[in-house]
Amino acid sequence: MRRIVGGCGLLLAAACAALALLAQGGRISATLDVITHAAPLLLAAAAVAALLSAFGIDRTRRIGLVLAAVGVVTAGALILPEFLRSTGPVAPPDAPNQIKIIEFNAWQENRNPRAIVDWLQRENPDFLFLTEPTPLLLHLIKARTGWKTMGSQSNTIGFARQRYLIMDRPVEPPKSVTFVNATFPNATGPIESVITHLRWPTEVRRHVLGDATLRDVLSQRPRDRMLLAGDFNSTPWSFARRRDDMAYGLIRRDRALATWPAGHAGPWPWPAPFPFLPIDHVYAGPGWATVSVKRGPPLGSDHYPIVVILAPVASAPGRP
Repeated sequence: MRRIVGGCGLLLAAACAALALLAQGGRISATLDVITHAAPLLLAAAAVAALLSAFGIDRTRRIGLVLAAVGVVTAGALILPEFLRSTGPVAPPDAPNQIKIIEFNAWQENRNPRAIVDWLQRENPDFLFLTEPTPLLLHLIKARTGWKTMGSQSNTIGFARQRYLIMDRPVEPPKSVTFVNATFPNATGPIESVITHLRWPTEVRRHVLGDATLRDVLSQRPRDRMLLAGDFNSTPWSFARRRDDMAYGLIRRDRALATWPAGHAGPWPWPAPFPFLPIDHVYAGPGWATVSVKRGPPLGSDHYPIVVILAPVASAPGRP
């Protein structure tokens, strides 16, 4: 029995170590970067492999433990930078002129739109960044709130309390990315808002093209007070997300906040016990300080919503 358990541990450890090492190639290969999104799973599997290998005998035990350690260290190295990076300036709970943003992939198969609208009305956000809404959900939002739309593109739409000032779309988006953008009035100055929905990274070519298009869009609009949110289908431990974090000129305010899966997601018949992939994100320009970031409740979608409260950065020399 010890030989069987140890052998299973060795095989699992070898697989985890090999995949974690291959994922490091995501620095130069978008295809290998797909593996990085599974870094938490690789880390957990490598830890299990270490436990199984510990029951092994002699050489099998030693090799299994070494390979498991390689898997743990290499997968952990992918995740660690997310916990070391800055999430921007912070504001106290009583900071003036706060705004509330909700980002939510409502899921096109959602059968509970009324619960969503009830929750949204209680939260009463200044901005709602919505992807994959059903026609009934859109109807209920428009019928039960006075929120103004910021335009829609495919399955991406935004809402705000006030009507937008201008909607200057920098480029016509290709099929690899959907986005809408608009400029809104605010007592502290105009706010540029962008909502997006990117393809899954397994659709390598379209995902890469969508990333490039979004970077181009953001570069053409003022970013100091910009808000960017949506379903990026991209985890923070991927090299692509790290590059985008640097290229956007914005600060991602969520940190390893898992939003998928919630409930029944994908082809599996069993409900997910907990979310493990942070693929929904909220960015804001350096003119904003973070008051709070939290995950919303399950609302019949395969995603959880994100609720972010921001406040303008206090005036400083050179900042209006």
